Amino acid sequence: MKPRNKRIIFVVLALVMVGAASALISKAMKGNLAYLHTPEEVLTGKVPKGSTFRLGGLVKEGSFKRSETELEARFVVTDNRGNEITVVTNKILPDLFKEGKSQVSRGKMGDDGLFYADEVLAKHDSEYMPAELKDVLDKEHMRAPANVDGSEIKAMTGQKS
Repeated sequence: MKPRNKRIIFVVLALVMVGAASALISKAMKGNLAYLHTPEEVLTGKVPKGSTFRLGGLVKEGSFKRSETELEARFVVTDNRGNEITVVTNKILPDLFKEGKSQVSRGKMGDDGLFYADEVLAKHDSEYMPAELKDVLDKEHMRAPANVDGSEIKAMTGQKS
């Protein structure tokens, strides 16, 4: 066999191997994808039956109920447009989970109209800051710079001396 033919066979085999690896990787990733949907999208049938997806929305005030004997918890997720879905989970809920706050649950819809969550995530306010850090920053903002005397502070704030 000529060296040219060997190179062509090698290139073709390399392309086939790269293509097969890409197909396997994309198939593996597709099984782990979970799209985020609102209660309205779920109730209107835009989510395929039996698929795993993420349900996002607010936890309705007064809807959270925990079982007295088991780890099971139930709550209603709403989009504040009248669309509501009851979520059931047997997992430990995060510390930030509260009624009236945002949450994202990953799971499947059951035939009974309930959403069975494998994972519940609580979303916090984008302005969240630990108390310790807030105290330090407040103290730093209250302290005047070392090289500025009182008259310069009055001038910076527009006060007359």
